[in-house]
Amino acid sequence: MTFDANDIIERRSVISGAGQSDIGRRLFRDPLELTLDACLAAIADAGLTTADIDGIATYPGPMSVPAGFSGAGVVDVQDALRLELGWWTGGIELPGQLGSVINACLAVAAGLATHVLCFRSVFEGSAQGTGGRSSVMPGGGGGSGGYRATGFMEWTLPFAAPSAAIWVAMMAQRHFHEFGTTREQLGQIALNARKNAAVNPNAIYRDSMTLDDYLGIRMISTPLSLYDCDVPCDGATAVIVSRAETAPDLRKPPIHVEAVGTALRGRPSWDQFDDLTTMACRDAAAQLWGRTDLTPTDVDLAEMYDGFSFITMAWLEAMGFCGKGEGGPFVEGGQRIARDGVLPLNTHGGQLSAGRLHGYGFLHEACLQLWEEAGERQVAGSPEVGVACAGGGPLAGALLLTKHR
Repeated sequence: MTFDANDIIERRSVISGAGQSDIGRRLFRDPLELTLDACLAAIADAGLTTADIDGIATYPGPMSVPAGFSGAGVVDVQDALRLELGWWTGGIELPGQLGSVINACLAVAAGLATHVLCFRSVFEGSAQGTGGRSSVMPGGGGGSGGYRATGFMEWTLPFAAPSAAIWVAMMAQRHFHEFGTTREQLGQIALNARKNAAVNPNAIYRDSMTLDDYLGIRMISTPLSLYDCDVPCDGATAVIVSRAETAPDLRKPPIHVEAVGTALRGRPSWDQFDDLTTMACRDAAAQLWGRTDLTPTDVDLAEMYDGFSFITMAWLEAMGFCGKGEGGPFVEGGQRIARDGVLPLNTHGGQLSAGRLHGYGFLHEACLQLWEEAGERQVAGSPEVGVACAGGGPLAGALLLTKHR
């Protein structure tokens, strides 16, 4: 595909600041308070004030079901910070969690806003209380008055399959069947996450984990075990998306948005996608690489969604870091994806060990790495190019980020 670089509209946007609240397994703090902590940290990181913010973007907006899935919406944050907005958006129907950030990139490029506050907050850990993850799942006993299945759930809930753990396990099993992928290979994604979390002071799980530990833990849905599933937690993440021309006024050199990918060319379905060994990441990645002259070999680090470990493997293949069906051999042994490997992966510990911040944590980490602010887990060699990818199943959004343009 040929293109005019001037037509790649997302290049008119930059990421100027990033912030997080406290992160914990169960903080039992007001979720709006956590959200505002992250938002104010991101604004300060960019060297801005609340008076500079004229846009808000979030995913998914206020939701009461499932419990803890959303800590705040646009209205909550706008009112609390007394923001005057020229543009805003929030909703569940987006190309993955980072779709809200991609929307902000397009908004500032179109001139609808100058500095957009993008945020995502969760309090799933506290919402569970002592009841475990099933307590906040549809059909799992959470809430009151029962649950009437609608839409996709009409076909899964009657068979006790309300969780994405079951749907993604089906895809992983097909990948195992077609390409000979093994649990020992898949486990390297979880082991790598735990190694990186060990040097992340904000990570939920930092204790060491061996391959025997991984193989010996209880199964959730074959071939996924407990350690293949992300860790519910409480916390909030925010980033500021700004017009590129504001760079001289910012506190530090911003991160440039080189290209984005949001495409969905298969069926919008978890179980009826045309190829069950991959996901919508296949389409989003193809679109992203069609919008840049950079290639996968230019990428210095990859922060890729791991709601379940197999989703990361699907992203690795989709983004061209290895061939289709070659995800197992690519991660085998863990050397390639280690912090000192050819493709440092999920350097903060991902959601498997650092905590399920639902997509935004990957973008936050990519920015810290490119700013060289990641502390003990910093990738060596002054990384120049990174990717942040989020979403599983029929949802996918990806950003290609560069330190310089």
